[in-house]
Amino acid sequence: MKEKVVVIVGPTASGKTALSIELAHKVNGEIISADSMQIYKDMDIGTAKPTFEEMQNIKHHLIDFISPEERFTVSDYKKLAEKEIKEILNKGKTPIIVGGTGLYINSLIHNIEYKEMKFDKNYREKLEKIALEKGNKYLYDIAKNIDEEAIKSISVNDKKRIIRILEIYKATGKNKTQLEVESRKNEVPFEYKIFGIYIKREKLYDRINKRVDMMIEQGLIEEVKKIKDKYDKFPTAMQAIGYKEVIEYLENKLNKEEMVEKIKMETRRYAKRQITWFKRNKDIKWLNGIDSIQNNINIILEEVL
Repeated sequence: MKEKVVVIVGPTASGKTALSIELAHKVNGEIISADSMQIYKDMDIGTAKPTFEEMQNIKHHLIDFISPEERFTVSDYKKLAEKEIKEILNKGKTPIIVGGTGLYINSLIHNIEYKEMKFDKNYREKLEKIALEKGNKYLYDIAKNIDEEAIKSISVNDKKRIIRILEIYKATGKNKTQLEVESRKNEVPFEYKIFGIYIKREKLYDRINKRVDMMIEQGLIEEVKKIKDKYDKFPTAMQAIGYKEVIEYLENKLNKEEMVEKIKMETRRYAKRQITWFKRNKDIKWLNGIDSIQNNINIILEEVL
C-alpha cells in the first residue's frame, strides 16, 4: 500500500494555513508549502507567510529559503517536495501539502516529470524586450496559439509564466500541456488525499479586501522598499501580486489609493483563476470554508485514518 499524503488546496485567503496547522496537531504532521511566492526570503507580509507564532511549533518546509534574486522552477519544487515527503514519512509523521499554486500541486499529485531544459538566456532577453516594447498581451496571444489549455489559468499580466510557456515550446518542440500529458503515464508514488476549501465568492472577496488592508497596515510598502535596497535584481519575485503594485506606487505610477485597489483587484482575479484550476480536479473533496475548523478536520480524518 502507498503511504498517504494529505493535500489542502484552495484560493488565497480561504483559510488553508489555519486549517493545516490544526490538522498537523491532530495527526502528528509537518507542513510542506505549495506556494510559489512564500519560498522567497524577506517577502513575508505580501505573501501572507505564516509567522512563527501562527506556526504553533509545527514544522514548515519550503518556506523562506530562496533569495528573491534566484530562479526557482516547478521541477525544483517537485524534487524538494518529494524529498521532504519521504523524510517526514520516515519520521513516522504525516506530510501535509498546503498551498494555492496549482502547478506545484499538480507536479506532485500527477507525478509530472519536468525534463531538464537548457536555459536560453538570449531567447529570454528577447522575450523580455518584446514584452517591454509591445506589452504582455502580445506575448500572451502568441502563447495562447501555442498552448491554449495552459494559458487558461494564466493572467495576461503574469509575464513570468507566459514566457515559460514560450521557453518550453522552443526548447522541446512540444507545448507544456503535451509534456504534462506524456509525463502523467508515470506511476504516482504516494496516495494523495486532496481537500479543497470552498467559500462563496462574495465572502472570499471580502476576506481578500480585508487582508490587503491589513498587509498595508503591517508594513507592506516598507517591506518592498527594504527588498529593493537589499537586492540588485529580483525580476521573478517582484512579479508577485502586491509587490509589483507597490513598486508602481514607489515609482509614482500609482497613488496610494490606486495601488491598494489594484492589489485587491489583482488578488481577486488570481483567486478566481485558482478556483477554476482546482475545480478541474475531480479527486478533490471540497470543504466548506465557513464551517468550523474542527468540522473540516473531522471530514479529513474520516478520509485519511
